[in-house]
Amino acid sequence: MRPSGRNLSQMRPISIETGVMAHAEGSCLIRVGNTHVLCTASLEETPPRFLKGTGLGWVTAEYGMLPRATNTRNRREAATGKQSGRTQEIQRLIGRSLRAGVDRSALGERQITIDCDVIQADGGTRCASITGGWVALRLAVNKLLKAGAITSDPIIDHVAAVSCGIYAGQAVLDLDYAEDSEAGTDGNFVLTGSGRLIEVQMSAEGATFSRDQMGQLLDLAEGGMAELVAAQKAAVA
Repeated sequence: MRPSGRNLSQMRPISIETGVMAHAEGSCLIRVGNTHVLCTASLEETPPRFLKGTGLGWVTAEYGMLPRATNTRNRREAATGKQSGRTQEIQRLIGRSLRAGVDRSALGERQITIDCDVIQADGGTRCASITGGWVALRLAVNKLLKAGAITSDPIIDHVAAVSCGIYAGQAVLDLDYAEDSEAGTDGNFVLTGSGRLIEVQMSAEGATFSRDQMGQLLDLAEGGMAELVAAQKAAVA
């Protein structure tokens, strides 16, 4: 039995509320169970310096966690003067993942920054950030299209992510913190709406895993993706 009482292949409840920030070109608050992440998209009409003159746009991301997003207070990284290695790794993952769903030539020489701020954490914050980050990006691109700033849609496909793992010897979908902290194997799966893999992060936390178990986790992730993409579609409809 999972701590939450969910079935092995059952996602936590998903909700995505859009338009939560008045000034951002795109924004949403995504809730995956008790993990809540505020995602905003900010548009700059100039690309990064390394892309000037190439005709290509750029999508990047920043990630942070509020001090009381967890059961104990985390010190603000700004107070220490540097980001942790975990923060840097997660925001690079978010940026890579979202760029995989964008035609950068159609975006043109501009940059969209996705900010993902974790308000409350209960496992899967990077996955929720990618899923909600795509919604914020979609809304920002919609504004560009409506204004006639771009003529073709640069969004190639949906991008979303979900965690899976081996908990108590069984493959389970969408780990919350209670499961994540005890999982023998932990994995994050980033996929497109059409089922193409963007990135897979898997590690043996307490026990090694077999190729067959890896396949079971991928099957679960693909099932979870269908629910995530449906939530994204409903949010931006």
